[in-house]
Amino acid sequence: MSAANLPLAVGLVAVAAGAVAYVALNPLLSGERRAEQRRRALGQSTAAVTERTNAANRREHVAKSLKELEAKKDKTKVTLELKIARAGLDWSRKKYYVVSTLVALGLGFGVLLVSGRPLVALLAVFVGGLGVPAWILKHLQKRRIAAFIDELPNAIDVVVRGLKSGIPLGDCLRMISREAKEPLRSEFRVANEAQALGLPMSEAIQRMYERVPVTEVNFFAVVIGIQAKAGGNLSEALGNLSRVLRERKKMAGKIAAMSMEAKVSAAIIAALPFIVAFTTYLSSPDYISLLWTTAIGKIALAASALWMGLGIAMMRKMINFDV
Repeated sequence: MSAANLPLAVGLVAVAAGAVAYVALNPLLSGERRAEQRRRALGQSTAAVTERTNAANRREHVAKSLKELEAKKDKTKVTLELKIARAGLDWSRKKYYVVSTLVALGLGFGVLLVSGRPLVALLAVFVGGLGVPAWILKHLQKRRIAAFIDELPNAIDVVVRGLKSGIPLGDCLRMISREAKEPLRSEFRVANEAQALGLPMSEAIQRMYERVPVTEVNFFAVVIGIQAKAGGNLSEALGNLSRVLRERKKMAGKIAAMSMEAKVSAAIIAALPFIVAFTTYLSSPDYISLLWTTAIGKIALAASALWMGLGIAMMRKMINFDV
């Protein structure tokens, strides 16, 4: 390079270096980088505030929904028609009264033929008219609820798989009302019919709790109601609910197995006085007949029955657990 072009080359290099330095240092000197950092921090803080606000609103919706469900549950009046529906029967009030009357008359007539005492027969009429039908309804309700709880997790899994496949919730519930086992099929059919008449799905599921008053159905109604009001991933929530219900079922089975020994012991202890009294009556009827032929014996029988009833109730309370 000639000496004449040397100053020109140096000048060009100096200009290029100055341009590079200006590009590199200008954001720092002018505060643009700090401004960009502040804008990013502001954007992140705004997103965090928005997320916290949404979470707070969702918690508020959840709490409100739970309070509404609890209020509706407390206001539910258990009528005779509701008891019959919980038992899975399609009887009317008139048919129930007719059946109760027939049971009362049949039991009273049978006791009258066996004992020959009108007073005892009259007591049997009251027991047959008021106690036996109510016990039958209670027994049928427990059996129906047990069958419902056994099949509910499977039905929830069907809903979860349907939602993940893109099927609407209403179609999933209609699928259950067609293909599930009883009593799920009839209960979900009632919910679908209520929805077809204009009732929201969350309200229809909440009414299911009136006919099947168990915690599992209340959980299902809470999930559907909260999703309808606060939004969220319904398939994930129902999947978690299905796992919880299955774990509750496992826990109930473990508790039943662990308390079976105590239950058998309680049954043996409760049956032992009757077995001893029966064997004593077979060997010495005159000796044990003093218990119901004398005043002191009757008092002893009544006191023994009272204490034995208290003991059975206490043992039942100790070996029964709510899961």
